[in-house]
Amino acid sequence: MMLKKSILLPSQSLELPLPLFSFTSQTTPLLSSRIMSSLSASASAKTTITPKVPKFVPIQETPSPTQSHPHAISTFSLVSYNILAQAYVKSSYFPHSPSPCLRWKARSQAVLTVLKNLGADFLCLQEVDEYESFYKVNMERNGYSSIYIQRSGQKRDGCGIFFKNDRAELILQENIDYNDLVKSIQNENLLINNEQNGEKATENEDAEVKDSTLKGTSQDRGDPNDPRVRLKRDCVGIMAAFRLKHSHNPIVIVANTHIYWDPAWADVKLAQAKYLVSRLAQFKALVSKKFNCASSLFLAGDFNSIPGDKVYQYLSSCNESSSSETMQEDHENGPIRLCSVYNITKGEPKFTNCTPDFTNTLDYIFFCPSDSIKPVSLLELPESEDSCDVVGGLPNSSHPSDHLPIGAEFEISTQV
Repeated sequence: MMLKKSILLPSQSLELPLPLFSFTSQTTPLLSSRIMSSLSASASAKTTITPKVPKFVPIQETPSPTQSHPHAISTFSLVSYNILAQAYVKSSYFPHSPSPCLRWKARSQAVLTVLKNLGADFLCLQEVDEYESFYKVNMERNGYSSIYIQRSGQKRDGCGIFFKNDRAELILQENIDYNDLVKSIQNENLLINNEQNGEKATENEDAEVKDSTLKGTSQDRGDPNDPRVRLKRDCVGIMAAFRLKHSHNPIVIVANTHIYWDPAWADVKLAQAKYLVSRLAQFKALVSKKFNCASSLFLAGDFNSIPGDKVYQYLSSCNESSSSETMQEDHENGPIRLCSVYNITKGEPKFTNCTPDFTNTLDYIFFCPSDSIKPVSLLELPESEDSCDVVGGLPNSSHPSDHLPIGAEFEISTQV
């Protein structure tokens, strides 16, 4: 969800049947009020929520030459979708949305309908609240298992990866808490203090320094210029290794995250992106060592970053402008290269988040390119914000979230 100053849209005219009588001076105010309330309720009841489910569209490309060695081909599909946490659904945030489209009962069922009919092997969902009470149990009924991490602090939502039981087996999982960046700042402060002392600190001295650091955090809790405060944004991610239940059982790593939203805090967003890449590199190396095989990496999420900004440039490390920096920083953990599946096939979507005051692309699916991975289809998206199903902004009767789902189908070839 992108919270910005809302712009009220002009109310649309509503064709109503002619009343059986007209309002005159003799009509009582109470009766007039009741009639108007009845008409308003009738108009609201006419809002039918019928979620639109996008389809996977094959990528048109020139056929590749026949490979010289026999390969086993495995296919799987992955969708990323910020489903809009109900905790953030308020009419003041979405004044353009019909009120029936914001109510939990109707909206949750609409989200469930979309997820079920997408039928993806992996669903990377952001802003998931009501996980235990609703999404977990209902997705299990549709053949999905799931893993989930809730945001830190008092936040009620989090990130979840849902996967089809008959298509993938979970073999390893790690969580990402971007608040851990605060610990790295504290560790750097300890190191600087030790170096300035010019001698090895004793355990007592270490404790005193650490206590001083923690006290500083408490005292400066509200100071946004203090990096220990600035980096504590309660954002999270989750990554897991899966063994596909296909021929030769290839291993894939699927990661899902939600980066901090505020465009004024670009330094925090970039720090989270760098920490994410570092953790992914470490996890990929761990999977390779533990299972003695190569793995394919896929990263999805709401990155709250439009194409071309620093976070996008950093993550799109196949681009010359950012690849050298990324490769150098992550050399010790085994370099990883990432590219956006939409960008390298047909270009980034026109938008994945659509409200009257903000419409742009914030959601991406990245993967490590290699000769063994081939995108074969993409989830369709509107070409224009004037499209009938998104005009006026989201959520609406066609889309239960302010974001649109994105997705891709991949082929993984394994040499026999």
